[in-house]
Amino acid sequence: MTEAWLPWLLVLQGVLAGADTVLNHEIIARLPHKPSARPELATHVMRELIWTVLLFGLAWFAWHGAAAWIIAALLAAEVLVTACDEWVENRSRVLPQNERILHVFLTLNLGAIIAVLYPLLRDWGTRPTALAPTGHGVLSWIISLFALSALAWAVRDTLAWGRLRHASV
Repeated sequence: MTEAWLPWLLVLQGVLAGADTVLNHEIIARLPHKPSARPELATHVMRELIWTVLLFGLAWFAWHGAAAWIIAALLAAEVLVTACDEWVENRSRVLPQNERILHVFLTLNLGAIIAVLYPLLRDWGTRPTALAPTGHGVLSWIISLFALSALAWAVRDTLAWGRLRHASV
């Protein structure tokens, strides 16, 4: 039953994260153009890569056996990156109120994703190790578009991070 919530929560994460990235990071804060934002961009690259794997992987596969630990490790890494990102952001810039609110909803949704995945990962972990094809219909394709967007943004933020290394603060 709870498994049915997973694709919807992943879509919601993609929508909220996309809004945060485009509105707050690009339009309002213009992070890729500010040398002082390099540490924040580094945390964003880590997050974008984590979500690329989570979104694409969970859109199309059940992660059985030892593979379930990969998803668990990625979720733990995302929690750590979220904490580090908050620490970096709060020391490098004043966040707009809408960004703070979006971060609350992103974190709550991450908690919901973890709550839904916990029993699934326990079940998947008891099975022989495999990536079992699964799908969520059109939602898998929508989630995959968010995964591709996260990957594209990871490349963009990595390039900005490198370019800003030589810029003056």
